[in-house]
Amino acid sequence: MTDCIFCKIISGDIPGDIVYQDDDVLAFRDLNPQAPTHVLVIPRKHIATTNDIQPEDAELIGKMYLAAKQIAKDEAIDEAGYRTVINCNRAAGQTVFHIHLHLLGARPMGWPPG
Repeated sequence: MTDCIFCKIISGDIPGDIVYQDDDVLAFRDLNPQAPTHVLVIPRKHIATTNDIQPEDAELIGKMYLAAKQIAKDEAIDEAGYRTVINCNRAAGQTVFHIHLHLLGARPMGWPPG
């Protein structure tokens, strides 16, 4: 997608504070962090929302969570705990329409969220 900011980060057209990358997934620090650790984990494949995930994307979505697990370990928040969130559509808070997993940690998380 030529107008997708996350696709532009993937292509290198826009810089990002990248903390993890492999052939399928890229992760970078959120520009507006909601916790001391706030990383966005995105697939390199453009998928607009959770509603657009197809059965053939199941492995890719799993890889996003495996990347989040590794980042949590690298950030030393894995043992204390962290939260992962994917918002779907505007009413849920999605502002960039390229699915992204929020990895939040290094502070207590309240419940219920939002």
